[in-house]
Amino acid sequence: MDDQVKQAYEVSRDGYQPLSLTLTGFKGIRSGLGRDTITLDLEALVGDAQLVAIAGSNGRGKTTVMDNLHPYLVMPSRAGADGLGGFSYYDHVFLPESTKELVWRHGGKRYKSQLVLRVNGKKKTEAFLFEHGGPGWAPVVLRDGTVSDGKVETYEKAVAEILCPADTFFTSVFSGQGKRPLSAFKNAEIKTLLADLLGLEQVRQQGALAADVVKQLKAGLAVVRQGLARAQEDAAGTRRSLAELDGASQALLAATAERTSTAARLDAARQKLATVTAEHTGAAETEARRRALADEARRAKEEHDAAAQRLSQELPRLQQRETSLQQRIAERCQTHGRRRAQLVKDIAALTAVARLRESVERAAARRDFARRVVARCQAIVGRRQARVDVLEQAKATLVARRREVESIDREAGQIALRQADLQRRFGLTSHVPCAGMDIQGQCQLLGDAREAKALLPSADAALTGLAEKKRVAQQEIADAETAVHALPAEAQLRNQAEQMLETVEQRLRHIELLCARREEVTRAAQTIDGHTAELATLPEQAAPETEDERAERTDIAAARTRVQDELSRITVVRDEALTRIAEQVALLPPPLDAAGLNTARQEVEGATRAATAAEAAESCARQREERAKALGEQLAEIAAKEGAAIRAAKRVEDELATWSLLAKCLSNDGVIALDIDDAGPTFAALANELLLACYGPRFTLQVITQSTNGKGELREDFDIVVHDGSRDESKSLKLVSGGERVWINECLTRAIALYLSGNTGRRIGTLFSDEADGPLDPEHKRMFMAMKREVLRLGGYACEFFVSQTPELTGMADRIIDLEGMTAQGAEAVA
Repeated sequence: MDDQVKQAYEVSRDGYQPLSLTLTGFKGIRSGLGRDTITLDLEALVGDAQLVAIAGSNGRGKTTVMDNLHPYLVMPSRAGADGLGGFSYYDHVFLPESTKELVWRHGGKRYKSQLVLRVNGKKKTEAFLFEHGGPGWAPVVLRDGTVSDGKVETYEKAVAEILCPADTFFTSVFSGQGKRPLSAFKNAEIKTLLADLLGLEQVRQQGALAADVVKQLKAGLAVVRQGLARAQEDAAGTRRSLAELDGASQALLAATAERTSTAARLDAARQKLATVTAEHTGAAETEARRRALADEARRAKEEHDAAAQRLSQELPRLQQRETSLQQRIAERCQTHGRRRAQLVKDIAALTAVARLRESVERAAARRDFARRVVARCQAIVGRRQARVDVLEQAKATLVARRREVESIDREAGQIALRQADLQRRFGLTSHVPCAGMDIQGQCQLLGDAREAKALLPSADAALTGLAEKKRVAQQEIADAETAVHALPAEAQLRNQAEQMLETVEQRLRHIELLCARREEVTRAAQTIDGHTAELATLPEQAAPETEDERAERTDIAAARTRVQDELSRITVVRDEALTRIAEQVALLPPPLDAAGLNTARQEVEGATRAATAAEAAESCARQREERAKALGEQLAEIAAKEGAAIRAAKRVEDELATWSLLAKCLSNDGVIALDIDDAGPTFAALANELLLACYGPRFTLQVITQSTNGKGELREDFDIVVHDGSRDESKSLKLVSGGERVWINECLTRAIALYLSGNTGRRIGTLFSDEADGPLDPEHKRMFMAMKREVLRLGGYACEFFVSQTPELTGMADRIIDLEGMTAQGAEAVA
């Protein structure tokens, strides 16, 4: 075992180790540390420490840091019980562009994982993987030539090729919060995991290829069977068609005999028609002449009807022209009368305007004087109005002063009452019983009398001031009353002045209107002469007709006469033509009876139809016979295809059985199951060694890969049986208590890690554990830490990062990364 430990240590020194981590825009860091970005230089922080604790109070972001110390695109504590369930980074970032940058070492090489999460608008994730070389960082190139180009699929493929598949990593070396224990894994899941641990991926791939061949063979077999089914259906259909064509040869013989008989009847009917036609040949010319004469009579009638219709259409047009002429004459007479009446009316109106010439001239001469009179009256009205305004103001002053006197009287009365009360109170001084006694300083009545004495002078002064104010106000009232008495006379003078102003303004407006009509009077005098001259040229009544109108009326009468004459002429021509044709028809011999000829023709037509039907029946019978022969040949071909399809289906079924057996042998229940059975003891030995080194000889484990069903038959299964030496009992790991299950499950997990590094060459140099010690009591927590160091020793791991809520366990670490000092008020990074 020591040689195995040394070998594991040698390979694990170059295993996976995180060197630095930078997180930007993660909600857990902002919530816990109040920062948008955190950078951890793990290479400097860890050094040569083996157990590294990530410490801090609840909510400081410990799990966020732990979940990002690996290059896989998942935060396992947020992704379900197995760490690989449904997960989205977008639920854990808040910036429009958040990033994760992890620098790690594996296999003696440095790699840098750069994850960019964009949520501004359309969500997009870019994942880059770089390898450090001579010139610097360069994109990783996989064995098949694929270059890491930022696509998520390419990145995941590259990480799995360099390290291991994600499920193997999170099952063996990474224990996240709420991780599902191995005892909860299903049979297929644990076999897939163990197959990866045993390096059976090639076997699984070959099994997948065999399964793909089986799938293709099944698809091909389905196609072959479909072809066979179609061949069988075609054969059945062809047989049905042959059954329907049974007796085609006999039908062809009968149809041929019928065709020969109908052909003979047709020849006899044609000979009879030729004889009848020869008899009627002589009378054909007579019938042609009779038909020609009938056509000529018909054409004569049609020509007469067409000409008569054309001429009858001409008469309404002539009537319309005559009506239009009458309307134009009436409109001309009406226009003449309206124009003469309008001239008379305009001359009368213009004469009335021209008579204003003298009035306009007088108004123009008096306009300036009238304007001066209006200005003079306006000035008088202004002065009178100003005087009235002064008197109105005096009236308002009179009202205000009278109110002021009333207010002074009320105030003087109040002061007089107050003065009388003060004199009464002061007069009590000599009547107070305690006057001259020792207690007079404490007498309230005596004090009140002395206060009244002090207030008497101020009351006298207030009365004197009010009397002076009242005298001044009464003087102003007398002056205002004198002015108010003169207000009615001044108001009457102002009203007279305003009436006079209104009279002279009205006179000025009349003069201005007359002056404004000067040009109108001049134009009226000039227009009267023109209208008088035009009126003199117009007669009293308009002429009944003009020369043009008389000429048009004559032309209309002549056209009507021509139409009547043409109608009479074409009627005479038609009657003469019909008389001549009737005389010629009477000279022709009577027509022959055409019944015999029609009968012969009908016989020929009937025989022709019968012959055609017989030929068609013979053709149809011949086609049926040829169709029957073709179907016989087709049935033979279909039978050959059916046999070939049956043979092909048999070959495919044989191949399918062979490949199905191969696929089953290379599946989880075949060779892989056998290899897992062989690896079970080794796996159990590693777990038992860890249990013995850390917890003593109480518990030992046994890996069960097969079980017996109800019929006593073996079936593939997976279970872990725990043997308890203290209680001398054995039971499944699923039935062990919670605390015991924690450290047993941790031993199993780390046994997988040891098997991974020692038996498969997978170099994972760092372990991760997040709050896996929760259900343990204090004693077993310390044993739990001892197991961690034993795993590091046995597996040759460089270090383990762990998170624990137990301060004692955190204090047992070789190095502590305390997130409390990395808040927004702390340093940028911890050295």
